[in-house]
Amino acid sequence: MNNRPVVFIDSGIGGLPYCIDFHKKNPQEEICYLADTKNFPYGPRSSGELTLILTKLTKKLIKKINPKIIVIACNTATIAAIASLRQKFPQVPFVGTVPALKSAAMTCSNKKIGVLGTERTIEEIRSLQLVDDTFEIHGIAAPELVEYIEKNFDIADETEKTEIVKKYIELFRTANAGSIVLGCTHFLFLQEEFRREAAPDIFVFDSIEGITKRIEFLLDENNYALRCEKDFYSQNRLILTGFEESFWHSRAQSLGFTIGKI
Repeated sequence: MNNRPVVFIDSGIGGLPYCIDFHKKNPQEEICYLADTKNFPYGPRSSGELTLILTKLTKKLIKKINPKIIVIACNTATIAAIASLRQKFPQVPFVGTVPALKSAAMTCSNKKIGVLGTERTIEEIRSLQLVDDTFEIHGIAAPELVEYIEKNFDIADETEKTEIVKKYIELFRTANAGSIVLGCTHFLFLQEEFRREAAPDIFVFDSIEGITKRIEFLLDENNYALRCEKDFYSQNRLILTGFEESFWHSRAQSLGFTIGKI
């Protein structure tokens, strides 16, 4: 048994859907969500810069929190840095998020997959070799959507959210995409709108279920070695690296997390 926390890292709110999904299915496990608001957004940053940022954060986390698993809940950061992190910190299991191209490929009859992501994710999506070369990948970089979700999601009404989503759906329809992959964790805040506007001809995919299952697999390995004790009382935390905007306090309160800094 192991009562140390599972840590989720993103530059902002993007990784929260992954954190929440895991928490709902594993309420006994202690969770720490780290929002690296000091370095938001990750999307435009180089691989070297992201690797340096995440290496420093990981060192702090190991020293102050001692996590049993670290989830890089950001596609851009995963693509840029997870290989280096696994090499530098072999004692910590890392789980990364990558666009759910494999799932999309299974149902995409015309072999044309649309991917919505950050600049870096779209630049490097083909190099990940998640699908074979018979598939056509139509990537759209949407850094403006990351900013919108981070800053305006909580105050936007449903009409505004739907209008924002429609323009991306139309671009993918013009490209004749049979499936759309939400390739940035921030975009999961709008997954219902994307699925509704894409229906019935286009299917929308994300990686959230696969990430939760991967964490659970690691917890259950070696006769449940990383699972917490049955009667363990978890104290979940939301940690910021930068300025504490008011909406972070309301989010922490709604999740039942305490808020702090690192």
